[in-house]
Amino acid sequence: MHLVTAAQAVPYDPPGHHDVAARRLQGLDAGGPGGFSVGLSHYPPGSTVDSAPTAAETVYVVLSGELELTCDDRVVTLGRHDSVHLTKGEVRSLRNASGADATLLVVLRP
Repeated sequence: MHLVTAAQAVPYDPPGHHDVAARRLQGLDAGGPGGFSVGLSHYPPGSTVDSAPTAAETVYVVLSGELELTCDDRVVTLGRHDSVHLTKGEVRSLRNASGADATLLVVLRP
């Protein structure tokens, strides 16, 4: 078993993320599994992620709030417990256009 408590989660600064607080829960610099990583990102109102290709196969799960996802000229609003799978290299951007905080679970598989 590899336990990482919330207090032990490793902060990291993903490129192109603005005003987003990200913490690694499992994998990479947090230890644990080698084939994937799990992170938790906090998006206050107005925070954004630049349009860029995903660096790895990615799954997003919104735990709270709403996030606007743009991918391949399609814009969708993801709400609580909505999820999306993106293949490596898909171009996406994110934005918290709401007036409330949002929390996003991020699973990456290189």
